[in-house]
Formats: sequence, structure tokens, C-alpha cells
Amino acid sequence: MPSSLPHPITELHVRRLTPGDLVACADLSEDRGWPRDEHRWGLLLAAGTGYGVDAPDGKGLMAGCVVTSYGTGLAAIGMVLVAERYARQGIARQLMHHVIAESGDIPLSLYATAAGQPLYEQLGFSVVGHSQRVAGFFRPTDGRPPAVTVRPATAEDLRAMVLLDADVFGADRTHVLARLPAYADHIRVAEDGERLIGYAAVWPSDRTHAIGPLVARDTATAEALVASLAEATDLPLRADIDARHTELLDWFEEHGLRPGSTTAVMTHGAADVPGDWTRRYAPLTVAMG
Repeated sequence: MPSSLPHPITELHVRRLTPGDLVACADLSEDRGWPRDEHRWGLLLAAGTGYGVDAPDGKGLMAGCVVTSYGTGLAAIGMVLVAERYARQGIARQLMHHVIAESGDIPLSLYATAAGQPLYEQLGFSVVGHSQRVAGFFRPTDGRPPAVTVRPATAEDLRAMVLLDADVFGADRTHVLARLPAYADHIRVAEDGERLIGYAAVWPSDRTHAIGPLVARDTATAEALVASLAEATDLPLRADIDARHTELLDWFEEHGLRPGSTTAVMTHGAADVPGDWTRRYAPLTVAMG
């Protein structure tokens, strides 16, 4: 049964989270049945701004979320969580009101579950797309050579990755991509001659390897990047793919990854997310847009 709050909702104090709150954030995830993912929380708190509400009983966080800003053009909201014992008391609504006010005129985006979507719609968010999760053990290809050259990324590739990503994503994500080599277990780049035409990474999450980001010139390039990453791991793979990329989703299913949950991509203050969706196949994580 949910706990009663000692004060009216309007008196809740939302504070900025710090890296010292990492364990409390992971505890909050676990409380709601999500993976602890301390690795991901570390990236989110380093590259973004965390907001939290301390539990009145002093036992961790009552609620929390993270906002990752990309200049003045976009900020992505993720990991909006309320501890089970404080659920259904309007806390998520107040937390979101605070985040929206803090963001001012900057457009916002988020990935919404079916449970969270009604609240976000009430707060003025609109659905602009969907993301399809796929997961499973990857079955190798039939031995045909990849359509493009794919190789492990090096430090010298970072600048080209940032430039390609800014064009595809529609905003500068240098502060995120600069952390990718330390965050990801494997990074691959695709080339056409000497020109970078795609890149992808896998990172550890709850006994799986999550694919993201996945940026590619076309579906064949995306497939080659994923196949190369799959060769580097014995773990099952997981990815959140823009649902408009039906050809890639069919390819995943042919290679052993089954469709799972669908999330709605939503925006506030913008008609759509910026950038070129035709080359944006998967986010680094849905928590960062």
C-alpha cells in the first residue's frame, strides 16, 4: 500500500542529484522492477542533470529523473521513477512540472511507456513516433561479406563520429560521445572509402549487451555494424529501434532478436525531434533521447 506523505504535494522539495546519489538512483530503479544499471546511471549523472526528491523517512529517493541537454535546441528527459511506496500520489506530475519549468523554452523529448504516456499528454507532450525494442541471441549471417567496411573505432575517429552524429541527431552531443569509449564495451565505425558513414556501440546492461547509438547511412550499413558488434560478444543483444525502420526490424527477427515492448517518442515545445530519422536507427539509451 502506498505511504501517505507527511506534507501536501506542493511542499515537496526537488533537488539536483550528484554522482553521490548513484546508488540511491539504482535502488530506485530496482524498487520499480527495473535493472539497477549503475553503469548507465553513472553516465546519466555525469552527462546530464539529475533531479530527485528525498524520501521523508530518510530511506533513499522518493522520486528521480535525469535531463540531458543538447544546447538550446533539445533536452531529453529519462528515468522518471517514483518509489512504489509513494506511487499514485501525484509526485511524478510535480517532478515533471519542475523539470519543464527549469527547461524554460528549450524543447523537450522523452520515450514514454504505455503507463506514463497519459501523464505526459496531460502535461502537453505529443506523440511524434515510436520505438520498438528487440532482444535475443544474434544468429550469425550466412557468410556474405558486409556491404561496407566495418572496423573497431579508434581515438582518431571521435571527431568524425561527432560531426556525423551532429548532422544526424540535429544537435551537438560531444559531451555524450566523448564519454562513449569509457562507457561502451565495443564501438564500431563503417566507412565508404575514407568517409565515415556510420557508427554503433554496445554497452553492458543486466546481463545483456545493449546496442546504441546506431547511426548509419542506410539499412545495409546498420546491419553490417550490428553484425560486427554481435561477433564481439557472447551475450544476448538488446536494441530500441525507431519503428519506421521496418526493414531493419525484419532483419533483426530473421537473426534471432524478437520484438518486445513499444515506447512512444514524445516532444514538448517542438513538432518533432530534430535531425534525420532516416539515418538514426537507435539512441544510445532511451533515457538520453
